[in-house]
Amino acid sequence: MRSRHECRDVASAALIALGAVGYSSHAQATDEIQVYNAGIAAVGQLTVQQHLNYVGIGQKDPPFPGGFPSNHSLNGTPEFAYGMTDWWELGLYLPFAVQDRQFLSDAFKLRTLFVSPNADKRNLFYGINFELSYEMPKFAQTRWGLEIRPIIGVRNADYEFIVNPIVDVGFGRYGEADFAPAARVARKLKDDVYVGLEYYADFGKIGAFSPLAEQQHTLFAVTDFKVGDVDIDFGVGYGLTRASDRLVVKTIIGYAFPVPGTKESSERASANGAINPMAHLSARSTPY
Repeated sequence: MRSRHECRDVASAALIALGAVGYSSHAQATDEIQVYNAGIAAVGQLTVQQHLNYVGIGQKDPPFPGGFPSNHSLNGTPEFAYGMTDWWELGLYLPFAVQDRQFLSDAFKLRTLFVSPNADKRNLFYGINFELSYEMPKFAQTRWGLEIRPIIGVRNADYEFIVNPIVDVGFGRYGEADFAPAARVARKLKDDVYVGLEYYADFGKIGAFSPLAEQQHTLFAVTDFKVGDVDIDFGVGYGLTRASDRLVVKTIIGYAFPVPGTKESSERASANGAINPMAHLSARSTPY
């Protein structure tokens, strides 16, 4: 027969496990940290981007049983996008993480992005992105997920302000719908050079937000610029709550291939649009 102390220890362990399950059914996705601004590839154009994000000071405990803690992890994904029309772009991601010299694949994500035509030339622009993901057990408790990302922004010759009120949906036993908004304010210093702030959050389940200390809120200082035909985004983020990764360094390197059948000098666009050198590339993430 177990002693009273042993029973109490077992009960405590069970509560801790249940708490971990309830805390998050989805690992914080650090493979893609960007705010979409409705910029897309030109019709018939292929763009390639490499996202790399390093969590210098992160969570030391896994977000759920069987997951991996974010601390000292390198997260990223190649992103391939193709312009279908002047208002529609398709994309593919192959997310991964590296931790303790171990490479972890997170399968794939497919996205379809709809925007106001010629959004890069508008003062008021908008769009919506749908992203279907298949995820591995180390990254999420649900195999299938869907990101719904509305895009709305305003800009003038010097400034831009963009909001992505994102809803992340997980399907299956542990699935839920989380509110994970992102926002960006940036100033244009000169052609192809921007500096700004980006904000990423995860409030938790819609209708039952987590307590503030358990929500994720991260503020990034960012810069976007070009080196030749290559677009570069660099940022350093600071977590504002105990549930957030404390220090994250993000970078995105992008290249837009010439549009077939056109003159490269006149038709080459940024990997993320013509106005901001990182165009739609500035949140998840992604949040996480």
